[in-house]
Amino acid sequence: MFGEIANGEMRLNDAGKMIQAVWDEIPAYYPGIDIDAFIVMPNHIHGIVVIVGAAPCGRPDSARPHNGQAHSKNGQAQGPAPTGLSLPDVVHRFKTMTTKRYADRVKQNGWMSFPGKLWQRNYWEHIVRNEPELNRIREYIHNNPAQWELDKLHPSSLYGRPAGRPNEIREPITEYNVEAWMV
Repeated sequence: MFGEIANGEMRLNDAGKMIQAVWDEIPAYYPGIDIDAFIVMPNHIHGIVVIVGAAPCGRPDSARPHNGQAHSKNGQAQGPAPTGLSLPDVVHRFKTMTTKRYADRVKQNGWMSFPGKLWQRNYWEHIVRNEPELNRIREYIHNNPAQWELDKLHPSSLYGRPAGRPNEIREPITEYNVEAWMV
């Protein structure tokens, strides 16, 4: 939907260029949020979102709802996070903006329509803890188009296709620590 891979490089179509443009606009509209490495793939994206000034923290306690507040080591709220936005907020806004723009172009410019939703319901996230890890993830993102033939989301992949429905692609279920960027 967003372009094609040719000779190991992503060639964006108009939809892919729109996705890239929305990503590039994130820092202008959301103070305290920055962006890093990013790639639009034919049917998904990879990117690094930087929450500027966020203190290092572990995974939030799943029993406590996430409300965009910074927490101390003992889990007590310390007030609003530096940006006022959490990663889920940023991802939600990105998905909303791109879906709206894409749907408008389906109607106005005849772009290929999408069945159901443009984006999967969830997303993979990972807290980057140090510079070597950040560099490894940047490299993974940069090299992703060259690895397209091996990607679980590649249309020719049998991974995730329901039995008896070879043209339908189901969202793959990936175990944590399986993708190179997750390790």
